[in-house]
Amino acid sequence: MKSVVLAEKPSVARDIARVLGCNQKKEGYMENNRYIVTWALGHLVTNADPEQYDNKYKTWDLNELPILPKYMKTVVIGKTRKQFNTVKHQIERSDVNEIIIATDAGREGELVARLILEKCKGEKPVKRLWISSVTDKAIKDGFNQLKDGRQYQGLYDAALARSEADWIVGINATRALTTKYDAQLSTGRVQTPTLQMVKLRQDEINQFKARKYYGLEAVINGTKFSGPNQIFDERQIDELQKKLQGLEAVVNAVDSQEKKKYPDKLYDLTSLQQEAYKRYKYSAKETLSTMQNLYESHKLVTYPRTDANYLTEDMVPTLRDRVAALSGTQFRPVVVELIKTQIKGSKHFIDDSKVSDHHAIVPTEVKARPGDLTLRERHIYELIAERFLSVLLKPYRYELQTVKVTIGDTVFTAKHERPVELGFKALYEQLTERAALAFKKGDRLNAKLTKTYGETTPPPYFNEGTLLKAMENPAAIFKLDKESRSTLKETGGIGTVATRADIIEKLYNLNAIESSDGKLRVTNKGKQLLELAPAELKSPELTAEWEHKLTLIERGKYNRKAFIGEMRTFTEQLIQGIKDSEDKFKHDNLTSTECPTCGKFMLEIKTKNTKMLVCQDPQCKTKKNVQRKTNARCPNCKKKLTLHGKGPKAMYSCTCGFHETQEQMDKRFSSKKTGKVSRNDIKKYTQKEEPVNNPFADALKGLKL
Repeated sequence: MKSVVLAEKPSVARDIARVLGCNQKKEGYMENNRYIVTWALGHLVTNADPEQYDNKYKTWDLNELPILPKYMKTVVIGKTRKQFNTVKHQIERSDVNEIIIATDAGREGELVARLILEKCKGEKPVKRLWISSVTDKAIKDGFNQLKDGRQYQGLYDAALARSEADWIVGINATRALTTKYDAQLSTGRVQTPTLQMVKLRQDEINQFKARKYYGLEAVINGTKFSGPNQIFDERQIDELQKKLQGLEAVVNAVDSQEKKKYPDKLYDLTSLQQEAYKRYKYSAKETLSTMQNLYESHKLVTYPRTDANYLTEDMVPTLRDRVAALSGTQFRPVVVELIKTQIKGSKHFIDDSKVSDHHAIVPTEVKARPGDLTLRERHIYELIAERFLSVLLKPYRYELQTVKVTIGDTVFTAKHERPVELGFKALYEQLTERAALAFKKGDRLNAKLTKTYGETTPPPYFNEGTLLKAMENPAAIFKLDKESRSTLKETGGIGTVATRADIIEKLYNLNAIESSDGKLRVTNKGKQLLELAPAELKSPELTAEWEHKLTLIERGKYNRKAFIGEMRTFTEQLIQGIKDSEDKFKHDNLTSTECPTCGKFMLEIKTKNTKMLVCQDPQCKTKKNVQRKTNARCPNCKKKLTLHGKGPKAMYSCTCGFHETQEQMDKRFSSKKTGKVSRNDIKKYTQKEEPVNNPFADALKGLKL
């Protein structure tokens, strides 16, 4: 008898098949005399659309809401039906007596597999492969430690509850807002509080009034000493300066202390996305997709969608191999020195109690070949490698010298940091000798006093990195009671590490936020959406409550059906509130261009990389591209080109002044050594990001969000 191994993606299935020795390649699967390895393509089964329950839902009608099916249906996704049939046939084979779920180890991965199994006949025993990387060693170890599938029933229940609740609330709230105000509007339990955070920060900046402040600084033997600072009364500082001018500075304390600084924790997905934005301005979405490629295709890093910053005790024996794998990187000198030592774990990064499903992101034992990676892949991989090596190195040791002097009766202080041992800082800087400050207690010295100036500044606008951090800790933005703060801290904020990048992308696509020089601002449409959205959906407390209950469901401490019952009642109240509202929505991006389909005026929509015209009627699906940023590079300044129009006369332009038509670009590339341009080369300039395949997105595919 054989076992069917169900992976989530073809690339992972191929790796598993190779390790298991499945050399017989068939259409949609691989097998040998013991295993059949097949795969999903993301989700193969999803929640049914409203019209698949009843034809009356094909037309969006406010009077038909809320849509609350007695039983939630699932359907096979049409585009991937062929692969579903292949998987189903393998599972139902008479020579198969066991199913091994090998989808991603997490809530969504469990949902992918279980929805497929529910569409298949028979109830064969299920086992679970739970691994955090797809290296040969990890796969072998995982198959030697297969888990009973029943242990993950709670994980599936939580995933199904999340999926159904999102459908019930999301479908109804979006249809209600869209039909009520005749505009393309969308709301959700995570995206609306996220939008609210951007607006709250924007309001805080707009209402901020700068205040000047003053201080005194003393220069003694070339060293700057700080005195009173942030005094808002300039007269007070002027009087103090006049009083102290010409007086001697008396050294009354010289203190030296040796201090240690430890490296930051290992990366989880959110902290990695923040650092990638800070250093390279990569969006959260770009970092996640790059991580997925490093994990699936190159097998250089462990599972990316994690919220843990620690490793487990059983990983300590693998640390040396992971370090050795970095010998071909820019960190080779540090790697060589580390390999000579006994590499140990420490409580700074090893703690089983702080790891739930997946440990922190670290390199695998596969040797890196930086030349095989794209620039973005290399940048992300090096960030992970640097942080991993840093926790294995000694802490940074330095001597902190503090000198205090008194001028009159006013104290001035100077602090001087002198490196003793770089430790982990050796990864990115060299040790430089710094002389200690030459002051002794009792010295009487001349001082030059200077008045300093400053101005209070508003908090900075959110960028994608800081917004991710705010989503992780929304209590820092919203005024919440103690209990709510505690709940949000326990549930890890709003959204999950796996969904936050998609939420930000949705807000761009909805034209609710825009980015200017990296600064996120709420558009006029976003402001109106917040005014129209139900108050319950604007609060992070609701999201925290959801995630808390889903976690309880996962642990078997809360009933999934009870949770869905609460969501149905909540949705009924939500929709009634929208129906009763007397608010209005006003388009501020209306153009004079008529829709070629229905004749109504079109709206100009700007997303992160695109400008297009969209019909104002939500029922009409007509849209026209006006311009969008492509991956084509300007031959002069190497910036990304913007594409205007379609076809051979489409125009590419650059901010430096360069421009050329599609025809001219084709000729330019055809003059290369190959003598012709392949379709793949052409596609590089017009390709879009690969869509995220999830059931909620598919359920809303008819909307232009």
